[in-house]
Amino acid sequence: MKTLFTPNAQPPRATFLLMVAAQGLVLLLLWLFYPLQLFPSLGEVFRSLRDLITSQGLIQELWASMTTALQALSVATILALLISYLTALPFFRPIAYAASKMRYLTLTGLTFFMALLLSSGHQVKLSVLIFGATVYLVTGMTSVILTTTQEEMDHARTLGMSEWRSFLEVVVLGKLDEMLEVVRQNFAIIWTMITLVETLYQSEGGIGLLLYKQNRYLHLDGVLAIQLVILATGAAQDYVFVLLRRVFFPYSVLTAAK
Repeated sequence: MKTLFTPNAQPPRATFLLMVAAQGLVLLLLWLFYPLQLFPSLGEVFRSLRDLITSQGLIQELWASMTTALQALSVATILALLISYLTALPFFRPIAYAASKMRYLTLTGLTFFMALLLSSGHQVKLSVLIFGATVYLVTGMTSVILTTTQEEMDHARTLGMSEWRSFLEVVVLGKLDEMLEVVRQNFAIIWTMITLVETLYQSEGGIGLLLYKQNRYLHLDGVLAIQLVILATGAAQDYVFVLLRRVFFPYSVLTAAK
C-alpha cells in the first residue's frame, strides 16, 4: 500500500488494479446511495440506456458515428503526415505553420463555407471533421519532427546515408510510434466535433443526433447514458491504439520512465 502514495513508484499490477476497482466501486456506491439533485440516479440511467438500445437504435447510431469518425481520421492522418513530412523542405514550412494555426478557427463558420462548396450533407460533415482533425494532427506531428536532434541526423550521415535517406530512417521510420501516439491523442477531437456536425446535418443520423434529441426534450438520464457510452467507446479506442503501439513498436516502451 505504501507504494500507492510514493512519488514515481511502480506498485504491483495486482495492487494497482485492486485500487482502481475500489475507487470505481466507491464512485458507483456514492452515485447509487447519495445521488446529486442535478444528475439522474444510477437506476434511471440504466433504464434509459436499455430503452435507447432497444427502441431508439443506440447501437446503430453509434456504429454510424464510429464509421464516419474512422473515415475522417484516416484521411486526416494521411494529410497531416504529408504536410508534416514536407516541412523537411523549407518551401513547405509556411504551409505547415499556417495549418497549425487554423485550429483556432470555429466550426460554425467552416460549415457554412463547406456547404457552399460541397453537394451532400455527408460530404460536408466529413470535410469538417477532416479539417478539424488535420490541423490538430499537424500541430502534434510537426512537434514530434522538431524533437529530432542533430546527433540523430549526424549519426545517419556517418553511416553514408544521403539527406533523403537520413530523413527517411530517422524522422519517418524512426518516429512512427510517436506519430501513432499523436493520432491517439487527437482522435478525441473528432468525437468532440461529431456531435455538432451530426446535429447540423441530420439525414444520416448518428449518436450526436440522438444526444441532441435527448437534450432537447430534457431527458437528462438519456443524455448521461449516451455520454457514458461515448466515454466507454473512447476509452476502448484509446486501449486499441496503445495495444497497436506495443505490438508494432515494442521499443517505444523502453523510453518510458520507470
